[in-house]
Amino acid sequence: MKQTLYTLLLFLFACGQVMSQDELFEGPFDQLIIRGATLINGNGAPPQGPVDIVIEQNRIIKVQVVGYPGVAIDPERRPALRPGGKEINAEGMYVLPGFVDMHGHIGGKAQGAEPDYVFKLWMAHGITSVREPSGRGVDFSMDLKRKSASNSIIAPRIFVYTGFGQGSKDPITTPNQAREWVRNNADKGADGIKFFGAPPEIMSAALDENKKLGLRSACHHAQLDVARWNVLNSARAGLTSMEHWYGLPEALFEDRTVQDYPLDYNYNNEQHRFEEAGKLWVQAAPPYSDHWNAVMEELLSLDFTLDPTFNIYEASRDLHRARRAEWHETYTLPSLWRFYAPSKISHGSYWHYWGTEQEVAWKKNYQLWMTFVNEYKNRGGRVTVGSDSGFIYQLYGFAYIREMELLREAGFHPLEIIRAATLNGAEALGFDQEIGTVSPGKLADLVLVEENPLENFKALYGTGAIKLTEDNQVVRVGGVKYTIKDGIIYDAKGLLADVKGQVDKAKLQENFTIKQPGID
Repeated sequence: MKQTLYTLLLFLFACGQVMSQDELFEGPFDQLIIRGATLINGNGAPPQGPVDIVIEQNRIIKVQVVGYPGVAIDPERRPALRPGGKEINAEGMYVLPGFVDMHGHIGGKAQGAEPDYVFKLWMAHGITSVREPSGRGVDFSMDLKRKSASNSIIAPRIFVYTGFGQGSKDPITTPNQAREWVRNNADKGADGIKFFGAPPEIMSAALDENKKLGLRSACHHAQLDVARWNVLNSARAGLTSMEHWYGLPEALFEDRTVQDYPLDYNYNNEQHRFEEAGKLWVQAAPPYSDHWNAVMEELLSLDFTLDPTFNIYEASRDLHRARRAEWHETYTLPSLWRFYAPSKISHGSYWHYWGTEQEVAWKKNYQLWMTFVNEYKNRGGRVTVGSDSGFIYQLYGFAYIREMELLREAGFHPLEIIRAATLNGAEALGFDQEIGTVSPGKLADLVLVEENPLENFKALYGTGAIKLTEDNQVVRVGGVKYTIKDGIIYDAKGLLADVKGQVDKAKLQENFTIKQPGID
């Protein structure tokens, strides 16, 4: 009886943690002024402050320098607040453009992750725009896109890239069928297409038709088709961005045309698939060789975008780290945790017997992969930030910040990372006239944080960064304070509290406790 009552009380407590929508946001306002922040813009410029940012409804009207560090601000220099306006005292804070996640799946049925859960984790980490590269279907995604655009739900703005062939009654086997599908996809309002590969004549026709319609495209060059159609083929045919890195080493092959597969390889065996992928970059032309340079220069000439998603493969090089990430205990749903576990069925759950040899190979893979991406950036190429969360122990929102850290490991300056996360993403979407920098005339998509993310990207995690005070006390600092989208102020920590409530409720309903695989 006591245990039943205790469980009921816990359940009621968990339900109380799911906050009402009105507690999580306010606005938009006729006028909103963010006062005295240090601006870290998305154009590569160094930080500048203090500045006041004036917003009317959902547009930035003015960005005004109002003083100097360490000097009291003269009130006469500041934009005036009109009656009924709202202001945020952001002195000591940092303001950045809203982040763009270029590879964001809106949950999934297999993961048990519904949009509200995913959206709040994204928004709590400053992500105000998301490109969805294939999901549950164009109708499902377009409905969410419209609701986000009207701000009738808490969600980033959504750019829908439908999976090629999705929704077709019959397999696409001719160029004419490919063109017809592309036109239908555009008629439904999609922003682009996500490809996985197809026969060359199908890819050529689909990309050509999509380009004629002025839409964008992405491709995960799956191993099933990459022997005949690699990244160079796609870029020449009009693809605007590549996902992950598949297809790029194949374009860099010099002494082979296919990956050196073991003769007992089976693509449907997830460990085969991911273990052998970790040996792929060493089969490509070495960095800075003639062929390596030639491939890079051609991609640069085609204004091609790389969206590496380093984070989604990180468990391959350090499984224990990914499994033990501190946010899992609080923010990962039971259904999602089960999906991550070793399995012969679940995609990306390839831990049949993962060990030292696989991790060492993947560490070498990362070194070569990161070298290409960093040099591509150095030569003027566009690199973006994408997370691909919901697989392989990577959690929505948190994984995006981890991607920033991995770009730092690859050699990016922190300011280059902010540019990749903001303006570069906006340019890749063809939406840079509206978002990507904190500039007059653009939409009011902003991130406010109390710690300097350039000094420590961990300050952007919802769980914050660990810091020791002068009196030897361990504290947590950081986490996004406010996410502003369309001039609406969202309480980032409130969004996380809401997600925690959802997770607590699911755990109580299932009597679930996170346990490491194989431990009773």
